[in-house]
Amino acid sequence: MADEAARLMDLLGLDEDELTTVLAVDPLTLLSGQLDHRPELGILLALLAEAEERAGSPTLRRWVRATGPRGRPLDHLLARDFAAFEDTLAELAERGFVLRGGG
Repeated sequence: MADEAARLMDLLGLDEDELTTVLAVDPLTLLSGQLDHRPELGILLALLAEAEERAGSPTLRRWVRATGPRGRPLDHLLARDFAAFEDTLAELAERGFVLRGGG
């Protein structure tokens, strides 16, 4: 599980504070890898698998912090509003993984 947490962190460019908030765990739990009780970790990685394959992690890192029609995807994650995050990810796929504006 610690590997999966590190994978999510790398995939979206999250810092440790953001990751602990998204997973609702304390830093010690994160460091110890005792994340078996956090089903959202596997779900988020599964949701992001196709996006990573189609767009790549650099695009996802930029996208998660970009403001779109529904706000920033990172804000949905930090609020633990996974349904809204999934909706924004679906919108990104529908648009063809195109981000507008400067980076």
